[in-house]
Amino acid sequence: MEELHPRCGKFISFGRKHNTPGDLLKEKLDQLQCHFTWRPQKETIDLDDLMFKLQYSVTLGVKYQAASYNHLAFVNCLQGNFEEAIENLKEAEKILMENHKDEYERRSIITYGNFAWVHYHMGQLTEAQSYLDKLEMICKPLSDGPRYTAMIPEVYGEKGWSLLGSAAEYYEEAKECFAKALEQDPENTESIMGYATALSRLESMSGTPESRDQSQSVKHFRRVLELDPDDAVAMVLLALKLQRLGQNEEANELVEQALQKTSDFPYVLRYSAKYYRQRGFVERAIEFLKKALELTPHSGFLHYQLGLCYRSQLKYIHSRYPRSPEFQQKAELFNLCKYHFKKSFEHRQRSAIKPQLVFADICITSGDYSRAEETYRRLVELVDIRPENMQSICLEAGLFELHQKKSETNAVRLFLKGVKIEYNSEEREKCRTNLEKWADRKLIVNANDSNALGVKAFLYQLDGIKDKATEYFEKALEFDPANEEYVSALSQLHI
Repeated sequence: MEELHPRCGKFISFGRKHNTPGDLLKEKLDQLQCHFTWRPQKETIDLDDLMFKLQYSVTLGVKYQAASYNHLAFVNCLQGNFEEAIENLKEAEKILMENHKDEYERRSIITYGNFAWVHYHMGQLTEAQSYLDKLEMICKPLSDGPRYTAMIPEVYGEKGWSLLGSAAEYYEEAKECFAKALEQDPENTESIMGYATALSRLESMSGTPESRDQSQSVKHFRRVLELDPDDAVAMVLLALKLQRLGQNEEANELVEQALQKTSDFPYVLRYSAKYYRQRGFVERAIEFLKKALELTPHSGFLHYQLGLCYRSQLKYIHSRYPRSPEFQQKAELFNLCKYHFKKSFEHRQRSAIKPQLVFADICITSGDYSRAEETYRRLVELVDIRPENMQSICLEAGLFELHQKKSETNAVRLFLKGVKIEYNSEEREKCRTNLEKWADRKLIVNANDSNALGVKAFLYQLDGIKDKATEYFEKALEFDPANEEYVSALSQLHI
């Protein structure tokens, strides 16, 4: 079993536990609802990227700053910056006292929980226990459940935002947290905004139940604006959804209105830029993105959007003459694309899968095959990422092997890996289509090609057509009798 050591901040292995004061205290700490007991941990998030995001949110004075300081304390503690974590939590306390004096105790549950955990990791067990005592006093009248916490809307809401800011694999859980918060407090603007944001992100992800209806989040963004007509971020996020649904006139009005209300807020600028790029107003999008980048220079989102802008400009340059101005401009655009795409995943190797795939694609387009190959190799080795992301990696890396490297063996291996991931996404279907085309093409040339026969057999097996799968595996074994995978598949089919 591995655990974060209270003093050194490193994960170490422990044998059988003893009932020391620290062990007994930790049993109580494990009952808390705070960042240290929620699922996103050090191994599943890009800490540097999260640190930048949280630092920007507190520097720029975004809403719900106390929640950002709470989350920042957790990240600092994971990195061994214990004193900074304590200072973050003191800031959260101060903001809650200034802005939410009447609700201070309800809103401080997570802050006190984080305080207890940080003191525990510092080896300050008495201080940690003092925060548990405070939590017990606060939570006793609020809940009949756990001794040291209360599942109230404020707790569900902050947990939702924390999950939403951590990684895509937590979006579904974040949505559920906001839904639970709204069950108890249906008019809470913060929770409605969180629910709409989580829903919107899930709608844009291939294979999720939410992706089947892209309009669900629209009504919730509208509800936010009914309750808070000045929420400029809600305006631009709603505009992007409406743009996707073809409701362009209202979308345009919302973006212009948001920019009138706050034309220098990075979150409004970035989403407005995305909107204008998708409308084809690339120069205006670049202007907004550069302005936002001055305020948040490490933003992976902004670099990615800038890269997309420059890539779209490449489409209009067709010169092949090296000495022509257009050719020089094309080379400059390729360099800008590579620079910004690379910056966009510099601190997000786990979470920024799409930017890395786009970077590889730009490298291929510019003839830089070695960097593309290096990018695909790194991506294929990732573990514990969302299934549709790994399917995207298998698809793009497989196509690279097939068309650029001319390695059918590696391409088929990657396409098969994508198909074998049991998640119904567009990427999985594309992996399958490429396999079918490859196998059919090979069998036209050679009806006894064992690899192609094996692929066809596997696809029939995947569809539940046992007789066809058996027929093809048996035929494949005629020409490759030592293939253990085919023998094993046949055994499974005969069960």
